[in-house]
Amino acid sequence: MPHPTWLFDLDDTLHHAHRHAFPVIDAAMTAWIARELAVSHDEANYLRVHYWQRYGATILGLRRHHPQVDPHHFLSAVHPLPHLLETLHPVPRLARTLARLRGRKILFTNGPTAYGEAMLEALGVARYFDVVVGVDQARFHPKPFSHGYRRLLTRYRLNPRHCVMVEDSVANLATAKRLRMRTVWLRPHRRGHAAVDYLLNGLHQLPGRLHQKR
Repeated sequence: MPHPTWLFDLDDTLHHAHRHAFPVIDAAMTAWIARELAVSHDEANYLRVHYWQRYGATILGLRRHHPQVDPHHFLSAVHPLPHLLETLHPVPRLARTLARLRGRKILFTNGPTAYGEAMLEALGVARYFDVVVGVDQARFHPKPFSHGYRRLLTRYRLNPRHCVMVEDSVANLATAKRLRMRTVWLRPHRRGHAAVDYLLNGLHQLPGRLHQKR
C-alpha cells in the first residue's frame, strides 16, 4: 500500500494559535473592517463575529454584503506577518513528529498561502511540506466547505482514499470524511465523533497511534 498523503491544518494543529496568532488576527480584522467600511470599532467587531457565525467565515460575509472588498487585500492586512511571527507556540515535538511520518505532506489552511508559508518557515518545519494550500487558492471558500477540498484533490491529483487529514476542527474533518479521506482529530479529553477515525490528545502521538482506530 502506498504511503498516505497527509493534509495538515495549521492553526491549533501545528501551533497553538489561540495563544498569540488568533488575537492578533482578530484585532487586525476588526481594525480593517472599521477602516474600510467606515464604521466604529464596536460595529466592526460585531460584523467580524456576526459574519463568522452566520457564514462560517468573516470573509464570506464581507464578500456577500460588501462586494467592493478586495479579498486579497483583506487577507494580507489581517495577517500582519511581522507581528504574527514575533511569538510562536509550536505543538510539542512538532519537527520530530513530521520527520517520522512517511508520505507527502500538504498544508491546507484557511489562512492565506503567504501566512502558511511564513509560519512553516518560522516553526522550522517548511522542509517537511511539499505544498501550501491557502484559502486564496480555493477562490476564498474556506474549510469546511467542500469547494477547497475538491480543488486541492483535483489540482494535485490525489486519491482521497489515500489521504489522511489532521485537524483540530471536527467540522472540517466531517467534509474530509464525506470525501472518503481518513481523519485525525486533535482534541484532548473529548469523546469520538462519527467523522473521526483517530482521536489523539496531541500531534506527537500520530506516528504510534495511526493504526489504532478509535
